[in-house]
Amino acid sequence: MGGLPVVNSSSAIALPESKLDQASTVVKSTPDGKPKKKICCACPDTKKLRDECIVEHGEEACGKWIEAHRKCLRAEGFNV
Repeated sequence: MGGLPVVNSSSAIALPESKLDQASTVVKSTPDGKPKKKICCACPDTKKLRDECIVEHGEEACGKWIEAHRKCLRAEGFNV
């Protein structure tokens, strides 16, 4: 049956522990109870400005936008 062990053939199948660990770490809460965003979804405004600047002018010319995005990510609780 797909390589997964059967717990009780009439009710459910068990997932390996590694799969359970991955599923439980997808959404976590911060200490104040708010759901934590994925880093790709945090700070969309500064991310857009940073990306547009890099495409148009190159990474070397966009230090202020890159740092603004990092500052925003740190404010959201990310370690960047």
